[in-house]
Amino acid sequence: MGRIAVIGAGMGAMAAAARLAVAGHRVTVYERTETYGGGVRRFERDGFAFDTGPGLLPLPAVYRDLFVKTGKEPLEDCVELVQVDPSARHVFADGTEVSLPNASRAGVVAALDEALGPGAGQRWSDFLVRAREAWDRTRRPLLEEPLWPNWQVLAEREPYPSVPHKKLLRTRRASTLAEIGAWELRDPRLAQLLDGYALAYGVDPGTAPASAAVLPYLEHAFGTWYVRGGIRELARAVYERCLKRRVEFVFDAEVVRVLEKDGRAAGVELADGTVAEADFVVGTGPWRLGGLAGDRELYGTQDVRPQPEGRYTGRVVMCLALRGAREPGAAHRTVVHAADAEDDLSTFGHGELPELPTVVVDRPDDPALRPDAEHESVVVTATVPSATEYDWAAPGTADAFADRMAAAAERAVPGLRERLLWREVRTPLDTERETGAIGGAVPPPALAGAEGVLHPANTTAVPGLFTAGGWSHPGGGLPHAGMSGALVAGLIVEGPEFRGSQ
Repeated sequence: MGRIAVIGAGMGAMAAAARLAVAGHRVTVYERTETYGGGVRRFERDGFAFDTGPGLLPLPAVYRDLFVKTGKEPLEDCVELVQVDPSARHVFADGTEVSLPNASRAGVVAALDEALGPGAGQRWSDFLVRAREAWDRTRRPLLEEPLWPNWQVLAEREPYPSVPHKKLLRTRRASTLAEIGAWELRDPRLAQLLDGYALAYGVDPGTAPASAAVLPYLEHAFGTWYVRGGIRELARAVYERCLKRRVEFVFDAEVVRVLEKDGRAAGVELADGTVAEADFVVGTGPWRLGGLAGDRELYGTQDVRPQPEGRYTGRVVMCLALRGAREPGAAHRTVVHAADAEDDLSTFGHGELPELPTVVVDRPDDPALRPDAEHESVVVTATVPSATEYDWAAPGTADAFADRMAAAAERAVPGLRERLLWREVRTPLDTERETGAIGGAVPPPALAGAEGVLHPANTTAVPGLFTAGGWSHPGGGLPHAGMSGALVAGLIVEGPEFRGSQ
C-alpha cells in the first residue's frame, strides 16, 4: 500500500485518513494550526465551554458508518448521542412561538396547527412530502457518488416537484426556496421557518434552488442529535479513531507546495523546508490547493466555483457565560426569526449587516459545559457577510453587531442581560484564522437544480491529488464533510471505477 499525505485535519480530511489507514495505507496528516477539527472548535474560559462551530449533528448515520468501517467500536461507544426534543423552538416577530417535535411529522403538524392556525401543519406536511421526493432524486448522485464529468445532469432538472401556481393568467412553478414559501406555504411565518434552514447553512433563500427543500427534510426525517460534551467531542472521537488506525498527525505544519513527479502528485513541502514524499495527496480548500500546486488549473472545464466569492457568508458566534441555572424545560435550540425577513437577505450580495438578525440560540443542558449547576453556557449564532465583503476588523464592529444579536436572543433566554457575566464574540476573521477559508467563509452544502450549488470534484487534473472537506464535493455541513472523506477514500482505494457507497 502507499504513502498518503493529507493537508489539514478538518472533519472531512480525518474521515478520509481513518478509512485510508484501515485500507492499509500509511497516512500522515499535516495541520497548519495547533489542533484538529477544522471549524469544529471549542472555546473555554472560567469553567465554561462553548462549541464555536456546529451545535447539533444531523444525519448521524454518516459518522456511524465511518466508525463501523474503521474499527470494532461503534460511534455510540465513543461519544454519547442524545436526540434533541423538541428539534427547535421557533420565535416569530409577531410573538408567535412553536416547538417542533424531533422526527415526528404528526407532532409537527399538530404543533403548527395549534400555533399558526388550522391548515398550517398540513401545508408544511405536504411540503415535506415533496421535499422527500427531491431527496430521493438527489441523495445518491449528489451526496453518495463522486462528481462525475457528466455532472451537468444535476443542473438540467429541478428535482423539487413544485406545485403549479397561477398568477396573472400565468401558471408558474416555484424555482427558489423563497417562492416555495410564498406560493406553497402561504404564511409568512411558515416562509420564515423555511428560510431559517437555508440561513443556518449560509444559503440565500431568495436565490437558493427549490431543491434546498432537502435541508429541512433532513431534520424532520432523520432527527437532530447532540453530542454530550459538545460537538467538539465528535471531532475528538474521529481524531482518536485515526490514532488507533495509526494515522500520524503533525501539527503547526503548514504545507506550502504540492510536489509533482512524472505528471502526478508526489508529496508535500512544508514551510520549514521539510519535504515529505507520498504516493497520493489529499488536500482541503480547493482555492488554496491551486496555489500549492503552482496555480495550475486543477478542475479543467468543470464549471463549479473553486474558491469563495462575495456571495459566500460567514458566521458571528457569541459565547455567553450566564449566572443562574437554566430554567427547567428550556429548549436546547431556539431560532429567533428576524422582524423583517428582508433584513436577513441584505447579508447576501450586499455586504450589509441585518439590523435585527435571525439568530440561533443553543442552550445545551450539559454539565460538561458549565462550572456548576448555578451557571449556564449559551451560544448565539448569526449568518453574516464574510470578511471579504465586510470589514470585521473595524473598531467596535463586532461588539456593535453582538449587541444586536443579544437583543434578539433575549426573546429566547429570560433575563439574559441581568444574568450575563461575560461574552466572547467570534467573527469570520476567527474562522479564517482557524480554517484558512478566505474571509472566514462557510461552505454551503451541494444543491441540485439550474441555480444549484456544486463544489469542485474530489478528483483533480493532477493524478494522485484529491480534495476532501466542506469546500469539495458534496459541500459544507458535518454530514457532507464525512461523505467527502468516504468518497476520497473510495477513489484512492478502488480507483476511478469507484461508484460510491452502497
